[in-house]
Amino acid sequence: MGAPDAGHPVEQHYGRGQILESVLRALREQGKDVTRLAPADLAPVDAFHVRGREATVELAALAALTPGLRVLDVGCGLGGSVRYLAAEHRVRATGVDLTREYVDAACALAVAVGLGDRVAFHESGALDLPFENGAFDVVWTEHVQMNIEDKRAFYAELARVLAPGGRLVFHDIFQGEGGPVHFPVPWAEDASISFLAPPDAVRALLETLGFGIRAWEDKSRRTLDWFTALLEKQARSGPPPLGLHLLMGPTARTKFANLVRNLREGRCVVVQALAEKS
Repeated sequence: MGAPDAGHPVEQHYGRGQILESVLRALREQGKDVTRLAPADLAPVDAFHVRGREATVELAALAALTPGLRVLDVGCGLGGSVRYLAAEHRVRATGVDLTREYVDAACALAVAVGLGDRVAFHESGALDLPFENGAFDVVWTEHVQMNIEDKRAFYAELARVLAPGGRLVFHDIFQGEGGPVHFPVPWAEDASISFLAPPDAVRALLETLGFGIRAWEDKSRRTLDWFTALLEKQARSGPPPLGLHLLMGPTARTKFANLVRNLREGRCVVVQALAEKS
């Protein structure tokens, strides 16, 4: 797998080269047979968002998923949520991501866990999705919009691919009242690709785009507690072979520590929400 496209700064930030190989190597270090993997084996790394698989399970419950629903994960990363939703909720799950390396790894890992024929992945930016109007019943997104400056274009595109009455669920990081964030953070080395918006502004924008807000919960404290415990554990025993640090390069610990500081100082907040397209 080659190096990321240096022409796109967001893809350059996330695509680090050899991601799939690094994941498989870490699984072998844990004693896993990489020819006989289960989706849960990948959870420590492919739930690439704060609070990991725990947050994915919460968001799926909020979405009230039923078998057969058409679900699109925008910014799917390694495809962990897509595979989880297909395996546990039996939905027709599709993922898109800007980073070619993530899409390739997502496809390979889906085959490795026996889900290759039940999920689909596409390389695509979030502002021009390769789907028809109303193609999905649920749009799902976790930790993507922080890298997108044009929030209106982003949420309008999600609305476009949702069927009438469809549900948008998200778990995202927004700007807090404590001032600019300290860098680097997991989504950006510096301010050049970080575009945090206040949660109230995003909520108002969604309403202007025809969404009705059905649930809106601040998860900042829970996120802070989770990351604090993670860093304390790693300080005692070091990072495990398989974890989110594999996706964030040599500054992973600094990024985690800054995220904890930003949460503690109110510089960013975390929200889970459900909105319905009218």
